[in-house]
Amino acid sequence: MAMTDSEYHQLADEMFSAIEDAIELAIDEQDADVDIDASGNVLQLEFEDRSKIVINKQEPLHQIWVATQFGGYHFSFIDGKWLDERSDAGEFMPFVIASILRQGGVQLKL
Repeated sequence: MAMTDSEYHQLADEMFSAIEDAIELAIDEQDADVDIDASGNVLQLEFEDRSKIVINKQEPLHQIWVATQFGGYHFSFIDGKWLDERSDAGEFMPFVIASILRQGGVQLKL
C-alpha cells in the first residue's frame, strides 16, 4: 500500500528532528561549528568552511533528497528504511552521519 502524505511527513520530520538534535549535541560536546537553518521542507547545514549539506523533502515523490559537496542523493522509504535509489549510498541516516563527518568534521551520535 502506498504511503500517505501525512505518513511521509511524519517519517521525514522524525529524520530531520533526529539530525537537528544530534547536531545540537555535537555543538555542545565538541564545540562544533555548524549552523542549522530549518525552514519549511529544507534542513540546511553550514560548516566552518562555509560548505553546506542541504536535506529537503520532495513531497510529490515521497523522497528525501540530500545535496553534499560530493553529490546528490535521493532516498525513498522502502521496507521500513530510507534507502538511496540512485547510487550505492545505502540507508539515509548512516549516509548523513558519514557525510557530516566527511564534509564538516563533526561526529554525530544517533
